[in-house]
Amino acid sequence: MTAVPTTFRAAANGGRSMETPGQVRPSPIEGERGPGARPSFRPRVVVKLHDWVDVPYEDGVERYLLDEFGPGPLGDAGEDLVFTRLYTSVSPGELARLVETAVERDSSYRPPRFTAWFTVEAPRGMRSEELARRLLEWDVVESARPDAPAVDPLVNAADDPLSVNQGYLDPAPAGIDAEFAWAVAGGAGAGQRVVDLEQGWTLDHEDLAVHGGTLLFGTLQNGSRPHGTSVLGEICAVDNTVGCVGIVPEIDSIDVTSHSGSLSNVPDALVGALPSLGFGDVLLLEVQTVTPAAPVFGAPVELIDDCFEAIRLATALGVIVVEAGGNGSNNLDSITNFAGLQVLDPASPDFRDSGAIIVGAATSGTPHVPMSFTSFGNRVDCYAWGENVQTCTSDILGSTSIYTSVFSGTSSASPIVTGAALAVQGVVQAAGGRRLSPAQMRRLLSAPATGTASNSPATDLIGVMPDLRAIIEGPLDIGLADVYLRDNAADLGAPHNGSVSSSPDVILRPETVPDPQTAYGEGSGTENSSTLGHEAVAGQDNVIYTRVRNRGAAIAGPTTVTVFWSEVGTLVTPDMWNLVGAAPLASVPTGDVLTVADAIVWAAGDIPAVGHYCFVAIVETADDPAPTLASLVDFDNFLAFIRNNNNVTWRNFNVVPSSGPAAPEIVMPFMVAGALDRDLLMDLEVVARLPEGARLELEAPDFFLERGGLGKVQGHRDGDLVRVPLRPHGRQLVARFPFPEKFKLRLRMFAELPEEVWNRSGYQVTVRQFLEDPERELGRVTWYFAAPEFYKRRSRFEDCLFGER
Repeated sequence: MTAVPTTFRAAANGGRSMETPGQVRPSPIEGERGPGARPSFRPRVVVKLHDWVDVPYEDGVERYLLDEFGPGPLGDAGEDLVFTRLYTSVSPGELARLVETAVERDSSYRPPRFTAWFTVEAPRGMRSEELARRLLEWDVVESARPDAPAVDPLVNAADDPLSVNQGYLDPAPAGIDAEFAWAVAGGAGAGQRVVDLEQGWTLDHEDLAVHGGTLLFGTLQNGSRPHGTSVLGEICAVDNTVGCVGIVPEIDSIDVTSHSGSLSNVPDALVGALPSLGFGDVLLLEVQTVTPAAPVFGAPVELIDDCFEAIRLATALGVIVVEAGGNGSNNLDSITNFAGLQVLDPASPDFRDSGAIIVGAATSGTPHVPMSFTSFGNRVDCYAWGENVQTCTSDILGSTSIYTSVFSGTSSASPIVTGAALAVQGVVQAAGGRRLSPAQMRRLLSAPATGTASNSPATDLIGVMPDLRAIIEGPLDIGLADVYLRDNAADLGAPHNGSVSSSPDVILRPETVPDPQTAYGEGSGTENSSTLGHEAVAGQDNVIYTRVRNRGAAIAGPTTVTVFWSEVGTLVTPDMWNLVGAAPLASVPTGDVLTVADAIVWAAGDIPAVGHYCFVAIVETADDPAPTLASLVDFDNFLAFIRNNNNVTWRNFNVVPSSGPAAPEIVMPFMVAGALDRDLLMDLEVVARLPEGARLELEAPDFFLERGGLGKVQGHRDGDLVRVPLRPHGRQLVARFPFPEKFKLRLRMFAELPEEVWNRSGYQVTVRQFLEDPERELGRVTWYFAAPEFYKRRSRFEDCLFGER
């Protein structure tokens, strides 16, 4: 739901680049080198410095390291070291912007420190393996690996039987049924964009030239022209009177980025493509591991740490990454990386998920049997033809009119899955739906119910081959579900700048309602009411009803709303959330129809003491999952979760006594909190709109007020607590405090109003917490005083807790 920066392509822009007027795109192959092109393989080591090592991200940082830390185990060889940034395809500022955007878009993404990665040239006379060993012994180095030549994941085509047709386009079970997708709006790839990462192509081939492909980064390797041309031919060969036809022949844009023949260039070539890719675009990784750069040959490149981090950045940005599984006959459940970790085994505690779609290879005939060379394992999502693929090809001189019928390997399988992803995205977009995220696309393409199983799925472990007809007619239904809880009565599920914690869709009642759908659902007359229930009566069971809308193009299947309660605060972090319960809905129809979930009974013994509190409600369904809560300990992810997801909302409420006398003064307790993962300087401000003659006081520990900038405070003391008077009108900064990590502090305000205004409404007090700049508000609590609640000496509070977004 984040607005897409202008340097990224937005789906609403028809999938075209937002280029500066007058900007000229380079020719398809300009001098056989793209921007930032690097030479091909040479002996060097890929190094990651520890995060605590503070050096500028620039070439030549060895001078800082040697001056600060000495050469250590490198000895005299340290004088010959030359450190170069691993990421040269974008500036450090652009890299930081990509990371910031990724965090905003993907609340589960926890970025590494990309500026810790460098390459180091091996000094003359020293092997890269020896340099890597010495570097690993240096205190400042976290990891080091020798570079290696990068090779295309290609199998000897002479060993495979010939075929003269493109059976992979046919209906399942033979192929992916691209022919059906062509008959559906968008299914031939209109409006879509793909970037292929490998090292050689003939972009002016007669079946490709119309697409106007550009080399974005790196150096074209002539020896790999046949490989890259075949890959692109599978994806998008045009529908003309010559040659073959691609899976998505009407695609808007194809571009390429080259690793220039060196494995260490893969992450740089990938990141170099990201500024030209938007949410929902596709990037194909046609490369595999190669000895000695990894413990095994022919595995997915995400086995290597720096490659993994670049892929994860891409998927966090919303780019769909399709990754060749490799041709090393590897069981991904058992292989390990340099650290001995089983990072590709989903059952292992070492597992890490890049978000990419990993592809294996199978025979062209049915039933589809895994090719002998393919990688396999529970991490493999999909398979496709690994032999007998007819497509375009070229030669080292760049021939523009030749073809092959024997392209093979995970090289030939991965473009088929890439084409399927582009076809699905095109159908969704043409139907007016939201472009699919990497996670949504992976679930769709790998779902057993809409894919062709291999011969023995339980032992083959290569996933399924997507069936476009089954996907389009089944779960896609020309769109997906998009369930949401409203933040306020005007919320339509899109990004907005209104309140995020006055939700009308969390309804607290002291008793059950016989027919909640009639009482609160579509057509009830209460659809936009925010006053249906905000008080729990102490000493008895209470009931919570939630209601959901679906603005997507497909009916949402089984849906769950989970509700938590928290103490009220200016920043309600997840460690403050207490589970109330979950409510199911069998389905949520399309058309923004307000649908009420089953009641959640809140047992009397679980209800907190009389006071002010907050509900947090989260809705999710299989097509529209909520972000994982485990990621929210990271403050940046937490802010993105609050601001960028329509699956979550807040609603403030009171617990009131079942009977008893009114309090002698209005007491407003609340909590202030720090981030869960770092110390941060934050401000606390009170904004009061009380009548003339009113009294307003803040009670806080003297250390908080004094360290917060008020100096030695004066006021009524009770031990370490001080009551200080505040202005009853206008704004007042009460603290600029260095909030420690995981800091929590309970505070109270007290108010008293002249008796002559007790029957009037419209008075309020707000506490805001922000990061120095008032525009960077983190959260707020607002108390509204309104008759008759105020007359009874109770404050009513139901405004914005997390501020504007």
